[in-house]
Formats: sequence, C-alpha cells, structure tokens
Amino acid sequence: MEKMSKYNGMPKDFLWGGALAANQMEGAWKEGGKGWCLADINRSQYDIPPDERYNMEIDTAYIKRAMEEDDKFYPKRRGIDFYHTYKEDIKLLAGTGMNSLRTSINWARIFPNGDDATPNEEGLKFYDDLIDTIIANGMEPLITVSHYEMPLNLALKYNGWASREVVDFFVKYCEVLFKRYKGKVHKWILVNQINLIIHESFNHLGIASDKVDNLLEAKYQGVHNEMVACAKATKIAHEIDPANEIGMMFCSNLTYPISHRPEDVYWNMRHNQMEYLYGDIMVRGYYPGYALRYYDEHNIHINFYPGDEEALKEGTVDFVSLSYYYSRLSGEEPYLHSELGQVPNPDIPASDWGWGIDPLGLRIALNEYWDRYQKPLYITENGLGAYDKVEADGSIHDPYRIDYLRKHVEQVIESVKDGVDVRGYYPWGPIDIISCSSSEIEKRYGFIYVDYDNQFNGTGKRSLKDSYYWYKKVTASNGEDLG
Repeated sequence: MEKMSKYNGMPKDFLWGGALAANQMEGAWKEGGKGWCLADINRSQYDIPPDERYNMEIDTAYIKRAMEEDDKFYPKRRGIDFYHTYKEDIKLLAGTGMNSLRTSINWARIFPNGDDATPNEEGLKFYDDLIDTIIANGMEPLITVSHYEMPLNLALKYNGWASREVVDFFVKYCEVLFKRYKGKVHKWILVNQINLIIHESFNHLGIASDKVDNLLEAKYQGVHNEMVACAKATKIAHEIDPANEIGMMFCSNLTYPISHRPEDVYWNMRHNQMEYLYGDIMVRGYYPGYALRYYDEHNIHINFYPGDEEALKEGTVDFVSLSYYYSRLSGEEPYLHSELGQVPNPDIPASDWGWGIDPLGLRIALNEYWDRYQKPLYITENGLGAYDKVEADGSIHDPYRIDYLRKHVEQVIESVKDGVDVRGYYPWGPIDIISCSSSEIEKRYGFIYVDYDNQFNGTGKRSLKDSYYWYKKVTASNGEDLG
C-alpha cells in the first residue's frame, strides 16, 4: 500500500505579492481624461475617533458639497502621485522579490461617466504601460476591476448598483479590459470585498441614501445586480481567453461566538451565513435558503430579471480571494441589536485603530473557506496599519509590522499543511498609500515609506523600512526564512 506523501513545503509557484488600489495611490484625479469616481469624495477622517472612521451613508447633498469643496479635504484625489511615479515605485516593489502585484483599474479613467459610448483611450494607454511595467519587473499582474472607483455619474444619474442599467455598463467595461489586456493579465478580481455593504455602503455600491425608500433592500438589490454583472462578465472573460481566471473576493468577516450559550452559537452562525452569502452565490451559482429566509424576515424584495438565474449558474468563479485583518465576536445580542452585528474580541490585542490582532483567525478562515468551496484561495489583503517614525539617520524600524506579518504568514503555512489550496499571499499597501476608511496616510501599512503627513506636508520621498528587507527574505526563501 502506498503511503500518503507528507507536506514538503510551500508550493514552488506560490505567489508572494503585494496589493494596492488605484483610488488610494494614483492621484492625478483630473488628468488623462479621468472623470469623478466615488473615492474622490471620501473626506479625510483622521481627526475623528478611530472606531468611527468608515464610510457612512452618503446622500446627494453630501455628494454635491464634496464636489465643490477644496481638494485638501479629499486626500485620495492626490494619493501618493503614483500616476507619475509608478515606474520607480514598481521597481522598488519588485526589489522585495515579490512575484505578483495586485492593483486596480480606475473605472472612471476608462469610462469617465460610466455610460460613455466609447472608452477613454488615454486611460487605457496609462494601464497599458502600467501593466507592461509590472510584467517587465518580473511580477504577474492580478487586476481588480472595481475597487471603489465607480464613476460618480453612475451614482448621481442612475443611483449606482441599485439601477439595473449599471449591469450593462459594468459588463461593457469588463469586456473592454479583457480584450485590451488579453495575453498580459490572466488573473482578475471583478469586485473588491463584495460583502462589504455596511462599512463601505456608498463607496462600494454608489447608492445615495436619500434616493431610495428602503436602504437595506436597495443594498441587497444592488449587490444582486452586481453579482449578475460579474457572472455575465466571467462568462465573457472565459470566451475571450480560456486562460483567464476570475475570482470573487470577501472581506473575511467571519466571527466567533461571543459565548458558549447555544443561542449565541446559533446567532453567530446566522451572522456568518450572511457573510458567506456572496461566495455561496458566485461559487455555487444560486441563492441559498438561509438568504431567502433572511430577506423574508426583513421584508426585503429582490427583483430577479429574466435570465438572472441562468447567468448566475453559467458564470461561476474560478477562485476565491479574501482580505484578512482582524476577527470579532457575534451572538444573540450583537447580531440582533447592533448595526454591524459584531463586537471586538476583548481577549486579543488590538492595533492603534482598534482592529483585533488574531493570526490564528486567518488559518481558521482559510480552512472554513476551503472546506466550503473547494476552490483555490488567495489572501489578497493582510497587514497592520500603524504609525511609523523616521529616525534621525533616515531609517524606519517597524518590528511591530514584521511581527504581525510573520505570525500571519506562519498561519498561511500551517493552512497549507492542513491541505488548504492557498496559492498566494498579498500584503496590503506594500508602499504607503491613503487609508481606505479614514483617508489618511499616517495609518501606514507599507514596506516603503512615503514622506507625507495627513496634511501632505513632506517631500513624497520613498524610503525603505526594516520590513522591506524582512519580506525580501521571505520571498527569496519561499516562506522558509521568517526570521
């Protein structure tokens, strides 16, 4: 009888990458024919308490006010000027030894208004060169199609994903990209963190709160329309290039029961089911019974249009990806009586922004997703936002970041030993960029320091942190040297 082979290390073709987003780094928000996008109206929140820093519901009055206000209040309009410095920045990123880079294409650079008859050639040419530069530096591009960069016009004119018309606009946008970058890009994530409809409600779906009667219903209708659009785009991607791999992405928001009471275990299960919902549909191709019950109990009515069910069945994804930063607790009281349905875990340490640090939670999540879907997994965001100090000699010592990443990579390795098909690890923001939630730069994730503060005082100079050299050892050893 042949013995089962033992674990013999990380896969040789494992992708050690880094993850970025166009709206948080490019700047140049009025250059190259780009139109307004949702992120351009994300106001800086660095001066409010950390636990309150996320994208609140937005109405049309806020949108119009933001469009008239000074750029200094909206840091994502400026970013880190990556639009002009990307060649030097990508060379620095490649110096870590990473063999893949995840970034996004700003939808408003390609279709400035979203409903334009033809794409903006100047925007396409920018991404031509960006993708070529990534490849020339020895990295495989992993491209996110929609990362909080919907053209703002689609929110104002159509009310974002609540409108059925946006489905066709998105599919057209995807088709343009798939054809343009055929043979260069083979890995695509269509929507960033598709399950975030509370934290990133407007930023994600572009639904103005004053334009709907039932906002919760509008969100679920919006994400239904979005998933149908993704399914249609996935089918087109496979037709254009059979080598294309299309993935869906979670923000890993699975929670632990707040106690061992059966009621808390049950309501925690209910919480997690509604986090799994998006993967259950996009991987399996149909709505699960628990979701239909949830909609019934919350008086939510989803409009299925002719062909929706068939599209979902025919356009299932090839892989599952996730962001993982923290874990939290849920149960009867949090689920039924709090906005987010979850609370912080008092038994684990937290970052300066109150995010619970739980490396073992990553291994738990990877096992849970693998057991449920049996699809290849990619960790497409993971990292520690922290304050960094530049020493008198210009050095930046960030042992706290190295410790965080090391402990999470250890759990990725343990997950591979568990038999989980993990194929890539992409730390978030390997060069400092503008924070998604609070639009500040001083919440830093990077291996590369960018010399700006929250008021954009500074030179923009790039400097290497200690974590840069640590990650270089990790990539060179394929995860064997985590020292």
